[in-house]
Order: sequence, then structure tokens, then C-alpha cells
Amino acid sequence: MPNKIHRHAHHRIVEEFTSPPLVDQKRRQLVTGLGLLPAALMLSGIGRAWALSNRVSIGTEGPYRVIRSNAIPDHDTGRFPNPGNPNAITAQDLSFRAPLQPARAGRYTIGKGWNFGVAVNGVPFDPFTAEFWLGDRNWNYDAIAGFVDLGLDENNAHVQPGGKYHYHGWPKGLIRAWSPNSHSPIIGWAADGFPIYAAYGYADPADSGSPIKAMTSGWRVRQGARQGGPGGSHDGRFFEDWEWLDGKGDLDRANGRQTVTPEFPNGTYAYFLTESWPVIPRYFAGTPDRSFRIGPPSGGHGPGMRPPPRGMHRPPPPGGMHRRPPGGGLP
Repeated sequence: MPNKIHRHAHHRIVEEFTSPPLVDQKRRQLVTGLGLLPAALMLSGIGRAWALSNRVSIGTEGPYRVIRSNAIPDHDTGRFPNPGNPNAITAQDLSFRAPLQPARAGRYTIGKGWNFGVAVNGVPFDPFTAEFWLGDRNWNYDAIAGFVDLGLDENNAHVQPGGKYHYHGWPKGLIRAWSPNSHSPIIGWAADGFPIYAAYGYADPADSGSPIKAMTSGWRVRQGARQGGPGGSHDGRFFEDWEWLDGKGDLDRANGRQTVTPEFPNGTYAYFLTESWPVIPRYFAGTPDRSFRIGPPSGGHGPGMRPPPRGMHRPPPPGGMHRRPPGGGLP
């Protein structure tokens, strides 16, 4: 089957507005806290994105789906470099492959050190950060929890030192049109070969005639105090602050489920982006292909991140770090 080549128009140069008045900031903080706005919209200043052309091909080669791209998004971006992310967007030469007939592995594999998947526009989903408390890999700062400014734009994305643009949370520009009245389209493919959908699916995973609903995650912030490490109460700033509860939401630990979809009327395992944390799944239900491997970062930072902010080299002050409003979910 020949590859389908997509060439999109140059994405526009974007202007970001200066900071709104304090009253408007408080209103934005409220709706952001409710999951209605990504925290990235709180970014201020005038910025421009690179005017580059998106290129992506999606085809099949033997038993694999192969996705090649330059990782240039087909939508507007924020300003890069910016104070939280000093890197400029540049064209890449990416090639991913995933099985056409994926299978569940019978266990969940954590996605640290991997691109979780790749969007249909060729931009990788990479939800984990490469920043740790005092370099301790047992405490991994979360990009969308709202405690650390990593220079994310309104697509909850930023740029690696090598110039690769990638999504950490809800990719607003990728999902241009969605409706709470219809099943979400496929927005990408995971490293294990299963499809990735946006928020909406069937209420009954076995019945395509059942009502449409937003899929809910089973993850929540742990209760009580951290044992060791940075100390203090679990508040969501670290990946390790979160736990999954069986039966809490519609989805499993990997933010997926077995379900019928418009593209798979006989059923498939499928991942969903969710309004609440983790937004982008953090575990694989199948076996990821090594073409998606990033590899463990060295030191306190690594691919995709600027050097850790100063606050990450010492314990947080009494009362914790200043927290920005949480974000990364539905706009």
C-alpha cells in the first residue's frame, strides 16, 4: 500500500497577547482549574513561531504501520524560544513503526523513556519530563500539573534542545473540530500499535448505538505525605504523586479500554486522551516498538527539556513551590 503524503500550508506566525489584567487572570485561573482551559494560555509576552512546512507520511510496510515526519506541526504554535524553553523549532527526520495487528501484553509498561505515540500530523506525544527532584529519578516532575514552568504553548507542547516540537498535554491545535455528540476521531497511533482517540467515546464500549460521553480517567492524587524524597504532602507535582484506582473511571491504568469505534466496528483496544490527568497515557497496554524509544536521560535533564530550574536542585521551601494553575486538559 503506497504511503499517503500530506503537505500542509505553512503554519501562521502567531502573536501572543500581553498579560491580561489581574481580574481576568483570576477568571482564567478558575476556568483552568475546572479543566476548561490549558494552563499554557497563561503565557504572556509577544512571540512568533517558525513559519515552516509540515510533512508527514503514513503507510504500511509488511506487518507495520510506518509514520515518517519532520515534526513540524500543521497548526499555530507559541513563541519558541521563550523564558521557560530556550529552544527553536527545527525540522526533524523522524521514522516510527508500529504493528498493524497489535496485541495486549498482559501487563502494563510505564512509558518513561519513550514517545508514547505520534499524532496524525507527525508530532510525537511525549508526556514525561526529564526533570527530577535533586536528580533523584524516583521523583519525576510532571509537565502539566502546574508547578513548573517548562515554556509550554497553548497546545501544551514545547521544544527539545535538538529542535523537536512535542506534546505533553492536550494538543489544542491538532484537534480542530470535536463534538460531544460524536465519537472522537483517531488522532494518532501509540508505540504499541493501538489507536489514540481524543476525549469522546461510547458509553457502552460494546455498543456503537449507545450515548457519547467524555472518557474519564481512574487516576487521582495520592492522599497523605510522601515517604522520603522531597517530603511534604502529595500534590501532583511529581508523577509519583499519582495513583490509579480500579473502577474510578472508564479507562484502565493505561488510559485505554477494549471498545468498538467507528474505525474498528468489531472492536479494538484503544487509548483516549482525557480532560483530567494524565491527559496523554503514561503506560502501554501492549509492547512498544523500539523506534519510539527515547532512552533514559543523563543527569538531571535530557532530551526535550531545558536544564532544570534552580528550584529543582534544592528542596522546595516551606509550604512548597509556587504553583501555577493546573492544565493540559480539554480547552
